[in-house]
Amino acid sequence: MSFVLGLESSIDGSQHPHDRPQGLHAGRPLLVRYDLEAVGAAVTRDELTQRESSPWRYRELLPIEDWEAMPHLEESMTPLVHCRRLGEELGLKRLLIKDESRLPTGSFKARGLAMAVARAKELGLTRLALPTAGNAGGALAAYCARAGLESFVLMPIDTPAVNRDEARLLGAQCVLVDGLIDDCGALVAAGAESMGWFDCSTLKEPYRIEGKKTMGLELAEQLGWTLPDHFLYPTGGGTGLIGCWKAFDELETLGWLDDTSRPKMVACQAAGCAPIPTAFEADERHAERFENAATVASGLRVPKAVGDFLILDAVRASGGSARTATDERLLEWTWRASALEGLSICPETGCCLAVLDDLCRQGAIGADDTVVVINTGAAQKYAEVLGAELNLPLLHPGDEPNWPQLFDPC
Repeated sequence: MSFVLGLESSIDGSQHPHDRPQGLHAGRPLLVRYDLEAVGAAVTRDELTQRESSPWRYRELLPIEDWEAMPHLEESMTPLVHCRRLGEELGLKRLLIKDESRLPTGSFKARGLAMAVARAKELGLTRLALPTAGNAGGALAAYCARAGLESFVLMPIDTPAVNRDEARLLGAQCVLVDGLIDDCGALVAAGAESMGWFDCSTLKEPYRIEGKKTMGLELAEQLGWTLPDHFLYPTGGGTGLIGCWKAFDELETLGWLDDTSRPKMVACQAAGCAPIPTAFEADERHAERFENAATVASGLRVPKAVGDFLILDAVRASGGSARTATDERLLEWTWRASALEGLSICPETGCCLAVLDDLCRQGAIGADDTVVVINTGAAQKYAEVLGAELNLPLLHPGDEPNWPQLFDPC
């Protein structure tokens, strides 16, 4: 049973039907709205905890109509890891990383694309396309394969090789573009009529955000139906940040939060592609396209986000901020966090950790605060970026090595 009431325009509040494929309204996202009173009458939060350990345990707050037919890959809830050693370096007692690298295809994109593909199939669509600079292409391909749908992926020529190969391996038709992700997006839109595909770009359809929303639902449950003091999110298109804020709204309306205090939302971007921090500092609601965008964190290389105002609204409403880190610092923290905690930290999350270091040094975050950072993907998918820093010693059979000289100082 679906509790969806319909779709609401995020820009003007107009109402739209959900029983047919929908894209943008007035150039801005549509959001799914639910009959939350009926949801509260149908299920309690305690009943949810008795269900399978999956993002889909919150199905009353999700748009799928036929759960038996949903094309899934046995997704599980992702762990909230208490990072004590990393926290000590930052002066924090309670630093938690929600590790999305454990999901199918190795990133949080699995949540959103699972939901978008499932709804596309329910609505009778057969061909889906999107632009990607990283993990979304593989996730779209995987779930389209499960659903028996065709997938088309357009990606910048400098997209990491693992991402390119993964999408093709999983059945997508792939094209490289000599440009940025928004150039790819323009080509996806231009090809829709002749190719007959539906555009699944970030926030250009209503359902990816509903999948990403499950991060916020899980987080609240894992923290005993409370929320952290600070929430740091690596922000490209920003679907997950917007989705988590939407999840917090819905949980509060349902009365499922024991403490309705909201976390300060921190949108983290690379200094080489920082449209959201630029708009935040200028006190603008919409962000201008960031020209000549460049960063090694490919998931952050989004010069203009269609949901820019939704990101900025959430950040400001929470009392949070939008911050940047240089590539040098985000890579430093990627390596440091991975080595300290044994987690597969991606460069986008390294950006959050560099920002977190700044906030801690500035006294904006206290030692006793609960801080959650989202690790959006697995480090293994960034072989060119992370491997560039390796200079491993080489031994030959019969060598008599000076062992202490072979290794970095301990």
